[in-house]
Amino acid sequence: MIKTTPVQNKEFVLQAFDTLFNQRDYKAAERYWSSNYIQHSAHIPPRRDGLFNLVRSMPASLKYEPGLIVAENDYVIVHGRFSGTGRPRNWIAADVVRVADGVLAEHWDVLQDEATQAESRSSLPMFGTTFPEWEKPVHGYGRLQEPRARSSATQPARSECL
Repeated sequence: MIKTTPVQNKEFVLQAFDTLFNQRDYKAAERYWSSNYIQHSAHIPPRRDGLFNLVRSMPASLKYEPGLIVAENDYVIVHGRFSGTGRPRNWIAADVVRVADGVLAEHWDVLQDEATQAESRSSLPMFGTTFPEWEKPVHGYGRLQEPRARSSATQPARSECL
């Protein structure tokens, strides 16, 4: 049994997520995920192959940005943003993973479509310090314009967005 610290586990999870989601290096990613990986997410097929095949099916534009990360014992929670998924909105995620014997053994997540400033009752971004620049809504969804983002300080007042 490999013993790791919460600090080591956080770094390990960040390396794993970057390898799979940003570098798309599936062979290298195998060393981070257990072959008996347990997947609790309702939208991801079971086991490591289910996750890897889901990522393979995503557009080349897929990008993962980690934000806040916390760890206790074998558990790590990362608040992050998935963009370039082919969906109308970015996903803001809270991913919970369990590290065991030097690999990611188990996963849970909570996902939410990223809100615009006009949709945010708090007028604060769901991730980071800026809102993404969105085009006008299409069937209730905005479309992300890359790569420019505006800080909340330069956003028009909420009343001007309505």
